[in-house]
Amino acid sequence: MTEHRPRGLHGQTVEALASRILSDKWGEGTVLDLPALREELDISLTALREALKVLAAKGMIDARQKRGTFVQPREKWNMLDADVMRWQTAAADDPVLLDELTEVRAVVEPAAARFAAERATEEDLDALRSALADMAAAGNDPAASVQADLAFHRRLMAATHNNFLTRVERVIAIGLAERDKLVHGSAAAEDPVPDHRKVFDAIVAGDPAAAEQAMLALVTKAREDLEKAQRARS
Repeated sequence: MTEHRPRGLHGQTVEALASRILSDKWGEGTVLDLPALREELDISLTALREALKVLAAKGMIDARQKRGTFVQPREKWNMLDADVMRWQTAAADDPVLLDELTEVRAVVEPAAARFAAERATEEDLDALRSALADMAAAGNDPAASVQADLAFHRRLMAATHNNFLTRVERVIAIGLAERDKLVHGSAAAEDPVPDHRKVFDAIVAGDPAAAEQAMLALVTKAREDLEKAQRARS
């Protein structure tokens, strides 16, 4: 996954404002001083308001008459928004967020593997085979391992041929990338190929139950690997 770069003044303004919320510089309920912000950021009030509309659409801020523009509590945020997920993972090393991501994966990915075993086309299998080969070729290169791991999970979701699952993948992939950076960069990192190959082999065999169980085992192992990497860093 390529690193996201905000484009233009609008994107930079949105990210600058979001970073203040994510870093708790602006806590829940903070009322924003728009004229002061406009002057500090050296942008027009119109440009500032357009950036704030983006954050409002993501549930991070709200505006009320007499109260002004203020920061919303975290439970109001659109946690499935790809930008919100990316901002959270980039803002801090949050073990709770990564644990919650693993819980989502344990719910979604085994079912996705089952569907892939039932629905994958030859093109899907070729894509998964290529990602698995890239994973094997990555060796001890953490960056290459992360890219190959993400590619495998993306292509598996695509193989479900379910439009909702392919959109959930976009969110999972962002958090998975942060998890992979910790795990694949750890001295204790293990070869990820065998566990992924079991999932792939079950999909190729058209065995939904085996694919589901193999993916559940993979996600369980992923949680264990993450815990090891986190302990190693502490």
